[in-house]
Amino acid sequence: MNPEPLNGYHPPFMMQKKRSLTATLLFFLLFFLASPCISAPIVEVEKAPKYTALFHEKTGWIGADGAYSLPLVEDKVLWLFGDTLIGEIRKGERLNMTMVNNSIASQHGKLPREARMEFFVRRSGDETPGPFFSPADGRGWLWPYHGCLTPRGLYLFLIQLERTAADSPFGFRLMAGWLGHVTNPSDRPENWSLTQLRIPWTGHGTSGDRLLGSALLKDGGFIYIYGTEEVIIEGFHEKTMIVARVAEEALSDFQSWRFYAGGEWSRDAQRATRICRNLANEFSVSYEPALKQYILVYTEGGISERILARVAPRPYGPWSEPVLLYRCPEAATDPSIYCYAAKAHPSLSSEPAELMVTYVANSKDFSLLGRDSSLYRPQFLRVRFWGWGVHEFNYP
Repeated sequence: MNPEPLNGYHPPFMMQKKRSLTATLLFFLLFFLASPCISAPIVEVEKAPKYTALFHEKTGWIGADGAYSLPLVEDKVLWLFGDTLIGEIRKGERLNMTMVNNSIASQHGKLPREARMEFFVRRSGDETPGPFFSPADGRGWLWPYHGCLTPRGLYLFLIQLERTAADSPFGFRLMAGWLGHVTNPSDRPENWSLTQLRIPWTGHGTSGDRLLGSALLKDGGFIYIYGTEEVIIEGFHEKTMIVARVAEEALSDFQSWRFYAGGEWSRDAQRATRICRNLANEFSVSYEPALKQYILVYTEGGISERILARVAPRPYGPWSEPVLLYRCPEAATDPSIYCYAAKAHPSLSSEPAELMVTYVANSKDFSLLGRDSSLYRPQFLRVRFWGWGVHEFNYP
């Protein structure tokens, strides 16, 4: 789905201004009302280099993708990463690097000027780095998705994959989904006690993958669990949103989960409504007070330089047509570079109308990741919403 123009209307202008050290895109997100009037909340997007710099370690953890965040206690934030590079950086190049399948980090302090980062992988007796999370059954590997802290402990969504082709960056397939439960999240991560429960509905079907844990949202006593289901549309596999919800205290009781299905909540995952199209496996859903709406942030189609947003009056929609938030510049610098993993991090917001967003720029040429240490790490954007009080949008 092409987010430009909206309903056949071309936005009247796009303004771009320059600031020292950062480039700022200033434009209107235009949403149409049923009446002839047009409401135009103004959105400002700029790079946030001070946040990005927090993830520029010189030794040990030197890059990763994924980059899910969730608040823990006080000013502490947990970060969850997928494939992670371990090594050292000298003069902008990565040296002696190896890759492990996942890692985590603890951020102490939310503002960049006060924040301190700790990165964690597992190490064997000879100090060889390994993934922080490993599958309980020993098969394949795990990538962490989203999670949340509850009175019963920390819950993390983990997807299990296996290799299908060694010579391709996309040579893997989904095996299963797991709900990890950490009963002692206040301890240091290396001392966590983790159990893994297999999620019944995650796996590979006739039309593609279904997974859950792409995003989590606490709202009204429920935890909303977002995921994707692949469908074949005009011969192409396309990711569509599905959503379940459960009372916060019952998150690990899969019998209590209910899937949104045509205006009601059903036990049957097969009935889950495919809410909106052309999504990514990774995205975020959060409530934006400045717009009085829920906002969905994602990379168009999963891999693209385009970061899109939709809004909705409820956690399960209906979602507006997508609009373009940002165009990642890295993809234009080299044909091997691709961008993905866009998502918002509402717990990092320091202003009422601010939303922090990250994405990752990767390369099909692994040697380029060695030569350019600015790639393959979270890139931060600061999104500011103006036009307060605007809360009526056009929904499909």
